Amino acid sequence: MPNKERIREAVSGLPTLEHLVERTEAGWKLAALEWERPSAAVPIAANQQVMEEIPFGLRVSDDCSGLVESGTERQIIITALDMIVEDRPLSQVAEELNRRGHTQRDGRPWTPSALFTLLPRMIQVGPRVFTSDEWVTRKQRLPRVV
Repeated sequence: MPNKERIREAVSGLPTLEHLVERTEAGWKLAALEWERPSAAVPIAANQQVMEEIPFGLRVSDDCSGLVESGTERQIIITALDMIVEDRPLSQVAEELNRRGHTQRDGRPWTPSALFTLLPRMIQVGPRVFTSDEWVTRKQRLPRVV
């Protein structure tokens, strides 16, 4: 495939027919036209920061230098993982979390859909939980599958 030379010209108005003919006679072939206009959306200011939710199971450290484990949220994750490993439905997991007095961050009770939304975070945290000493003792009481 032969090498191609490309140029991009910034224009302040419409290109004239004479300019296009001049380029064509110089050996150039029109490859694209690019259009732009002012956007109706409000642009994000340079000093405005995008806010991101803190992953469940973590909180901002006391010195605000980073994220640390949240004991309460970690317990919710462990309880939910424990019950999911026991093959319990999410509705039953939600009921048990609510029975134990656990709520979501915004204070609402747990629902199966809220737990379903939390599943990716459980998968992310799972390897650390499943290799902890606490999980080894929990694992011993699970029924053995043949």
